[in-house]
Amino acid sequence: MGNQVEKLTHLSYKEVPTADPTGVDRDDGPRIGVSYIFSNDDEDMEQQPPPQGSDGGGGGGGLPDGGDGPSLPPPQPYDPRLHEVECSVFYRDECIYQKSFSPGSAALSTYTPENLLNKCRPGDLVEFVSQAQYPHWAVYVGNFQVVHLHRLEVSNSFLTDASQGRRGRVVNDLYRYKPLSPSAVVRNALAHVGAKERELSWRNSESFAAWCRYGKREFKIGGELRIGKQPYRLQIQLSAQRSHTLEFQSLEDLIMEKRRNDQIGRTAVLQELATHLHPVEPDEGDSDAARTTPPPGRPPAPGREEEEDREAVVH
Repeated sequence: MGNQVEKLTHLSYKEVPTADPTGVDRDDGPRIGVSYIFSNDDEDMEQQPPPQGSDGGGGGGGLPDGGDGPSLPPPQPYDPRLHEVECSVFYRDECIYQKSFSPGSAALSTYTPENLLNKCRPGDLVEFVSQAQYPHWAVYVGNFQVVHLHRLEVSNSFLTDASQGRRGRVVNDLYRYKPLSPSAVVRNALAHVGAKERELSWRNSESFAAWCRYGKREFKIGGELRIGKQPYRLQIQLSAQRSHTLEFQSLEDLIMEKRRNDQIGRTAVLQELATHLHPVEPDEGDSDAARTTPPPGRPPAPGREEEEDREAVVH
């Protein structure tokens, strides 16, 4: 949309959005003093061009069939270990999210939409993934259908349609919060079908789906104070022995950065860290994890919000 972002900082809230213990929010309307940020959302970005060698239609400048130019390599199958960033999220000292490829960790294998249907149960979180695209999250509600936030609207779609041809997986175990009952998760999702634009309280599909399953206000826009020490840490695994850590004031900001990393891919993230971030080497005897700080003249990681096109509105 090309709107300029007005960065809003709230020094105090009379009340912040909360979730009912049953998982059903009973808000009658927007809270006074809470910023509601409406965005093109990451899934609204222009369709990424297909990778070289994949079926994507004629590009205008390509050689006709049977030309003398070199043949393109066949498209490579999606491999999470090659394209995705292994990371953990901490709130203070508690690990609240982990994506790991180590043995015994949650399975990150992906399936075609048709095969994924055989693995889904009502209340499951589903993630659709593809190279160079933002991951898209949805809540499986039964009868081959999901509820998801897409293009600034909460929609009820068939899983195969919501996938848009991408492979998917069940991701109930990535976040470590205690989930609500499957019936409460489905009820949360269905209750918001049709909500759009100014009625939305979530910035992206992941935040909406996670809120449906866990009922935590931290997933909502303006659900946390951004004051003082940054309690959230995103630990990006570089190798078996080394990691970089970025700090955030809210889970909302951290999810934005995590999703950006998923979109640009593992190789680009590692190159970016090596080029632009200065690791603070640990003292002798400390762990090999390095906390990173942006170089002079570059804003901290949470400030990369200009990469997502949105506007802020205060009620």
